[in-house]
Amino acid sequence: MNQVRLYSTNINGRYLAEATEVLEKGGIILYPTDSVYALGCDALNNAAVERLCKLKGVDPRKQSLSIVCRDLSMASRYARIDNEAYRILHRNLPGPFTFILPAATTLPKVFKGRKTVGIRIPACSIAVELASSLGHPLLSASAVTEEEFEMTFPEIADSHAAFCDFAIEEADAIIEPAFTTVVDLTDSANPVIVRQGRGELQ
Repeated sequence: MNQVRLYSTNINGRYLAEATEVLEKGGIILYPTDSVYALGCDALNNAAVERLCKLKGVDPRKQSLSIVCRDLSMASRYARIDNEAYRILHRNLPGPFTFILPAATTLPKVFKGRKTVGIRIPACSIAVELASSLGHPLLSASAVTEEEFEMTFPEIADSHAAFCDFAIEEADAIIEPAFTTVVDLTDSANPVIVRQGRGELQ
């Protein structure tokens, strides 16, 4: 597994291109977000999504899947966002939130049967640039549990080395790990906080 260090304030274009190539080939990467390190793959590659779900023990028929988007424009291609939902997203993103929204039909077949999708636009330039470089979202899954928050990046990378194809360490990370705040926006007039994490809903 190739490991690189990126500065969020000065992203190395060559490393970004290498990570994007891994994603395009159906690989799985370890990368930083504004909450915890995440495992990601090309969200439009069915085989990659199925592989990541299997590795994480996630049943996509029963459990919500989350995607990391570059911006609201990208998110609107894969989730149905009404006017009220847009206002809430606009106030809170980029940030440490996962918003559960009605899924659009443009998601690949592994999402079929799922009426919702989790939308993330992290306040982490590395994560956002990965989605931008790929041209569409990354499927995202937390790489650690709450009990593993104290793990260092080398420890996290080592624990996923058997199946992870590329790992990105955020060299200038200063935020302590915490999960995102999960907000159910399927009824945008009545947002429901499913899990309170780092984000404070505005």
